[in-house]
Amino acid sequence: MKKAIVIGATGGTGAAITEELVKRGVETIAFGRSRQKLEQFARKLGNPKHLTLSVGDAMRPEEIVAHAGGADVMFHCANVPYHEMVNKLIPLGESVMEAAERLALKVVAIDGIYPYGRKQMELVTEDHPKQPHTIKGNVRLDYERMLFSQRWTQSRVMIVRLPDYYGPTANEASYLGSTLEAIAAGKLAFFIGNMQVPREFVYLPDAAAMVAELAGKDFAYGQNWHIPGAGLISGREIVRIAQSASGVAKSVIPLKKLGLSLIGMSVPVMKEVVEMLYLTEEPLVLSGEKYKRLIGPVVATSFEEGITSTVMALQERKNFYAQM
Repeated sequence: MKKAIVIGATGGTGAAITEELVKRGVETIAFGRSRQKLEQFARKLGNPKHLTLSVGDAMRPEEIVAHAGGADVMFHCANVPYHEMVNKLIPLGESVMEAAERLALKVVAIDGIYPYGRKQMELVTEDHPKQPHTIKGNVRLDYERMLFSQRWTQSRVMIVRLPDYYGPTANEASYLGSTLEAIAAGKLAFFIGNMQVPREFVYLPDAAAMVAELAGKDFAYGQNWHIPGAGLISGREIVRIAQSASGVAKSVIPLKKLGLSLIGMSVPVMKEVVEMLYLTEEPLVLSGEKYKRLIGPVVATSFEEGITSTVMALQERKNFYAQM
């Protein structure tokens, strides 16, 4: 991998992967819709010379092609809000794949665990049956079929699946992002789902490091890959660590079906989370065996270190942008 383009470079996973590529010295094109966000992100990284900023619409393949600038790998990190997934996810993916097809690029598509449906293994491998029982799970399964479609003859794609994630770049697109942002700011926070049941979360800088390793392996394309977290942790323990790091202990309110439905009356994305609440009661845990066997050790920062670092980074970011 000599040069990469990251589609959705200022989003949660996109920012983490862009930062990892820059750290590795890979010439990187950060592609996004907002010049302001791209420029703020570049300043945060110290405006490295091997980072190029490109403004465009990922729904328009010709704009991606115009900015790809000799890249050999495309990281597809762009996403759509929950309430727009049915209508926009696959068209977005088709646009990215059309651009990759025209340029004969390798594509690393970042996705989640929704296509599996309810777990049928204690540790879910890449061979787990895909039997989704939710609207979003079925859309995501159709999305996978589109990515691996035989219509793409010049490009090669892999799907990298992450569990719920957290980290300095995580935002409202993740279950935990807004919770940690509120705790870092010393505000009232909400936690989506059951706070008693331990669940899997991956620290985004860890995930980005493993994704970058996969992207450089030619044999890894044409497959699904799991990126596991550092184990299981309950919402209560997450809140304890985060509040300890922030130095403030405001209330954290768990949101279940009723609460999400009520908030969803004014915030549509919250209403759409309801059907995915089964994952907070019956957590699905990814196996990292394939990664360990074929790529190398799983990168797994402890929750104590990762959550503390995230809260501190969020506080520093707030101060950084306040001074701009």
